[in-house]
Amino acid sequence: MRSWVYHRPTSVRTPTAVFLDIGPLAFILVEVSAQLKQFLQLSTPSNEHWTCTRDALVGNCGEQNHPMMKSMTVVVVGGGVVGFSTAVCIAEALPYCSVTLIADRFTPDTTSDVAAGILICSPFPDIPLEQQQRWFKESIDHLLAIAQSEQASEAGVLLSSGFRKAGGQVVKQKVNDLQELSSQGYDVIVNCSGLGAKSLVGDSQVYPVRGQVLKVQAPWLQHFIRDGEGQSYIYPGMHSVTVGGTRQVDDWRLEVDPEDSQDILERCSSLEPSLSRARVLGESVGLRPSRKNVRVEREMVLLGSRQVPVVHNYGHGGWGVSLSWGTALEALGLVRKCLHERPPRARL
Repeated sequence: MRSWVYHRPTSVRTPTAVFLDIGPLAFILVEVSAQLKQFLQLSTPSNEHWTCTRDALVGNCGEQNHPMMKSMTVVVVGGGVVGFSTAVCIAEALPYCSVTLIADRFTPDTTSDVAAGILICSPFPDIPLEQQQRWFKESIDHLLAIAQSEQASEAGVLLSSGFRKAGGQVVKQKVNDLQELSSQGYDVIVNCSGLGAKSLVGDSQVYPVRGQVLKVQAPWLQHFIRDGEGQSYIYPGMHSVTVGGTRQVDDWRLEVDPEDSQDILERCSSLEPSLSRARVLGESVGLRPSRKNVRVEREMVLLGSRQVPVVHNYGHGGWGVSLSWGTALEALGLVRKCLHERPPRARL
């Protein structure tokens, strides 16, 4: 079995592997091989590059002077990394809209919190490769820019705090059906419900891939290891080391399986024998919201007596962190189109 071993770099300027310090999510590990950098034409972005990208995103679409924009309301359903990324993009790019994020669970109780956090992707079969490359590159650029900013040490809370600073509202509530939102009169609904889309919008293509990981105390580890299949991995973090994992398709169990834990420890100890003396700090299970193709598109849905535009952004599977910012920008573009195409509301 082929294994990858990367040592902690002394600088993020010319990385083969970059450790991003993002607070509660420990370290995100970014695999940036020479081939990948050439493939994506990826360069480590400066803060100026990030700002330019954000300015280009907002564009000159007349939002600030749009006569209806101040009364427009957008709701984002889903509190994982995809939901919050999307909500932040909308709130910051469209400051004259009212944006609300609704979810029944927030960090540290989301699937995103269980994720080991390596930025790596496999292609979706029916989405243009160029589009997927753009999503991936935008996410990497965004995270690298944060890693090199003064906000790096607190970046784990930047999504939620940034959303509130941009005027967003957060509501803890379970939404079982989009019809429940009809009475609120939202102009656009953004569905980032992940696995919940199976029941929320009746998407039979969504299925879980169960993942189980352990946190162990092994401060002597200064590198991460990932086997060639990605089934076994060892990722050093700020306060612990994450070892995993499992990929159990259509398995809805959220309980920790002791046999899985034992198997993970045995596999990872074969990669790094010193783990046999590491103390287990905790065990976690998450269900990856998987789909043959990630769904980023819009449609009109009849809610009550109104046709309401719904923008979907879910089905990322194990690539939620890797694609979160790129698909959030894509969803923002769809929201912008929906808002500009909305007919004026009748004045009473």
